[in-house]
Amino acid sequence: MYTLNTAMPVLVVDDYQTMVRIIRNLLRQIGLEDVDDAPDGAAALLKMKERRYGLVISDWNMQPMSGYDLLQQVRSNPETRDVPFIMVTAESKTDNVLAARRAGASSYIIKPFNAQTLKAKIETVCGQAAYPARATVA
Repeated sequence: MYTLNTAMPVLVVDDYQTMVRIIRNLLRQIGLEDVDDAPDGAAALLKMKERRYGLVISDWNMQPMSGYDLLQQVRSNPETRDVPFIMVTAESKTDNVLAARRAGASSYIIKPFNAQTLKAKIETVCGQAAYPARATVA
């Protein structure tokens, strides 16, 4: 069973400041206080070059760089490819969920959501990162 590391730095990426505040408050409710934010994917990439985050929570729809584009950049960089990444969106279309999964999203949350949902997703994705699947030897 994974125990949430409350000292873990989290990066919240959303162009809507109200949503950033909501996610910050939800993270605080579950014990995560070390939270940075960025208004779009490009700004997030700059922050990720300066600091190693234990988790990225990103909105899908942003300009000029979307959360989907950010995810692709994060996964293509050897230094950030293993960072747990939760995509957040109001879009519940199956195509979007599948696209996010194919691009390497650790999980996907559809707005609106509460602290309990967020905590469960974080524990799942961070637990997977903490205990990667063992390679089998043939």
